[in-house]
Amino acid sequence: QLQASGGGLVQAGGSLRLSCAASGRTVSSIGMAWFRQAPGKEREFVAGIPWRGVRTSLADSVKGRFTLLRDNAENTVYLQMNSLKPEDTALYYCAAKPFQISTLYTDYDYWGQGTQVTVSS
Repeated sequence: QLQASGGGLVQAGGSLRLSCAASGRTVSSIGMAWFRQAPGKEREFVAGIPWRGVRTSLADSVKGRFTLLRDNAENTVYLQMNSLKPEDTALYYCAAKPFQISTLYTDYDYWGQGTQVTVSS
């Protein structure tokens, strides 16, 4: 089970941190990712971290602004979002699958509830 939190309303240029807490499985054994979906658009990959290693994957649109961190002791991953832009406005979902990550949302077995991020201009 995944529990997402941390969304909100922020002005452009601001920051937010999203959290995704996993229960039932330890974070260290699963790949975890964040996706987002804006109204009328497809769900898109934002960031992901595999079960082993520290290398994260980031969508080109968020590189240099977003950081994904994993805390195995807390069974939680964090998406630190800086320099937010209005185009980052979306419903953000965390997702998990065994071991590796994928940029395809259809590959994920477990989903948290969405958390809304709204960036005003």
